[in-house]
Amino acid sequence: MQAQRSDLTDHEARLNMSASDLKAQHFNYWIEAPAKINLTLDIKGKRPDGYHELETMMHQITLVDRIGFRRGGQGIRLNTDSPDIPADEQNLAYKAARLLFEKFNLQEGIQIFIEKNIPVGAGLAGGSTDAAAVLTGINRLFDLGLEEKQLLELGGGLGSDVPFCLLGGTALGRGRGEILTPIKNGPKLTIVLVKPDFQISTSEVYSDFRMDRVKKFPDNEAFISAWQSCDIISVSRQLNNVLESVSIQWHPRIADIKEQLCELGALNALMSGSGPSVFGIFTRYEIARQAWAHIKQQYPQTYLVSTYKKGEKYD
Repeated sequence: MQAQRSDLTDHEARLNMSASDLKAQHFNYWIEAPAKINLTLDIKGKRPDGYHELETMMHQITLVDRIGFRRGGQGIRLNTDSPDIPADEQNLAYKAARLLFEKFNLQEGIQIFIEKNIPVGAGLAGGSTDAAAVLTGINRLFDLGLEEKQLLELGGGLGSDVPFCLLGGTALGRGRGEILTPIKNGPKLTIVLVKPDFQISTSEVYSDFRMDRVKKFPDNEAFISAWQSCDIISVSRQLNNVLESVSIQWHPRIADIKEQLCELGALNALMSGSGPSVFGIFTRYEIARQAWAHIKQQYPQTYLVSTYKKGEKYD
């Protein structure tokens, strides 16, 4: 796109585009990139490489970014409708595209557009899911023939959450989160998700984590049993995230949001990842909708979502 004023960068001009402008750009191939929540998160210890050994239940939800593609031109051009993410080499989605372009020596260029709906810095794998969508999209558009195992290996080199975002669904993650075991036949969750108006550094949370501060650790075997039995009550009881021992100490509002969700009818509530997003699980949609409407007055980035199913369309 040409800048609308001489003092506008290409990225700034892109942010001012309307929906009709987007259609005019002919991004006619789109992939959904769903957010991820952690239903459990346990830390088993420190690894020799400096990372923490994790064991976490991950789950995709119907809060989705949309990634548009158009072949043509030269090189990689990335644009977005969000002022909160970079539109250059700093973006993990751009790095994903560059990885495939260099690996396969692709000559024809590509234009990529990120329609950003997942809040940034929220503990919801927003950057990782965009990168996963770019790997998938370029693999299909350029007919690279990469199979799932190969994509997972490439994704793991980009970031710990990228392999799960490629795999999707619900899975137990080990290692840095990239060693995945799919967990099938679970319930469809109704969720109210709240992103408070601050961000938390994931690296700083992990650096400050201490085992002796954790009062209760997740029981992932019990969680998987409840999940595969579609026992929503038992699933809710097994929600547990050891990183709350750090993030809540720094930001007590996280605990306040959890309490508020439960007071409004959630079976249980939990912080996702290193935070600060908090989600509550509800048994009835109408109760969840009322809770969403109430909390949204205080926290504008509040979402009424559910379990993401591939092949379904979400606005």
